[in-house]
Amino acid sequence: MNRSRLEPLGVPASEYAYDAAERKSRQPTALDRWLVRQIRERYGDDPVRLALWDEPDVTPRPGTAIVRVLDSKALLQLVMNPELHFGDLYSAGRIDVRGDLLTVLGVAYQAHAEKSKLRRWLDRGRQFAAPDLHESRRNIHHHYDIGNRFYELWLDREALQYTCAYYPTAEATLEEAQQAKMHHVARKLRLRPGERVVEAGGGWGGFALFMAKNYGVKVRSFNISKEQIAYAREWAKRQSLQDSVEFIEDDYRNVSGEHDVFVSIGMLEHVGAGNYRELGRVASRALTKNGRGLIHSIGRDKPAPLNPWIDKRIFPGAYPPTLREMMEIFEPNGFSVLDVENIRLHYAKTLEGWLERYEQNVEAVRSMFDEAFVRAWRLYLTGSIAAFVHGNLQLFQVLFARTGDNSIPWTRAHVYGGG
Repeated sequence: MNRSRLEPLGVPASEYAYDAAERKSRQPTALDRWLVRQIRERYGDDPVRLALWDEPDVTPRPGTAIVRVLDSKALLQLVMNPELHFGDLYSAGRIDVRGDLLTVLGVAYQAHAEKSKLRRWLDRGRQFAAPDLHESRRNIHHHYDIGNRFYELWLDREALQYTCAYYPTAEATLEEAQQAKMHHVARKLRLRPGERVVEAGGGWGGFALFMAKNYGVKVRSFNISKEQIAYAREWAKRQSLQDSVEFIEDDYRNVSGEHDVFVSIGMLEHVGAGNYRELGRVASRALTKNGRGLIHSIGRDKPAPLNPWIDKRIFPGAYPPTLREMMEIFEPNGFSVLDVENIRLHYAKTLEGWLERYEQNVEAVRSMFDEAFVRAWRLYLTGSIAAFVHGNLQLFQVLFARTGDNSIPWTRAHVYGGG
């Protein structure tokens, strides 16, 4: 394996590489077979069956899958810590899946074992994480600065939105759903021409440009991803919107100036629960007396971290909060929550659209990176679908304004009825 091409994942090639010829010549030990029997007895063989490398490589029947473990060390790693090691072993080709990968991951979520006391203690520690600016920059660089071209291959083609879309109908395209999401948020915020909007975490700039173009607002968008900021500034020039949108390469903690609207789409997951009060102070400092805001974020039903493999290889430092945890943004800073909407299933459908396009462009991804990267991102996108369908991940949109502000709509007609 080429170490430089594994760098975006941080996968140690020496740890997960193995000699295929040596593996094929080595018969499973009695311990290997005993471990597989224990797993089969505990979880059964339907619809997912665990198999060792000496068993026939057969095609599973529709609706089922076979997980083939291809060497003894892989089996031991899988038993010891499946949440962490399955991803690296699958990426390295030491675990293979015959059949539907989504079926495998759905079963894994539904049959998730009770965590050890140590694991629960470690997870609880993540609830209070407060990454500083240096750590935040490192985490964002790991995920977002691996190349704009990579994301262009499979995100929507009009606004390059790497957040949950909103499907007004089941037949809507990914592009239509992302446009609908941005209109949905803009209507909730009641954007009016000439208003000043500050955006915390602007991605490639698609939403900031959308707001300026469609609602006539002035936008200042803060982001610490160097590649995304460069992309967004060039995009603004091509649309002649550089006078309406300012893309600022800086952390949300350094937001300054007075604004009518504060919006954050898909950034809270990177903030760290220990920084929620500060984020609320930033919003309070930035908003006028009658200002309003919206935060759109992946969340949880109850406190828990993201899958440890995703945290280590894909989204370092990410934490999806519960609604109760999100209240740390609002309660200490004089804000009232006006509306909460959960569009969880819309995220599952968004991910299905991303995965379909990813597979359509998989050869281009392979040419940019390597097979381990291809498999890792396939697992990440598929696993995320399973997490929203079978797990307890949610997608919250929380609308807020200052306590005591009575200049709020009487009904939701402006959101759903176009009024």
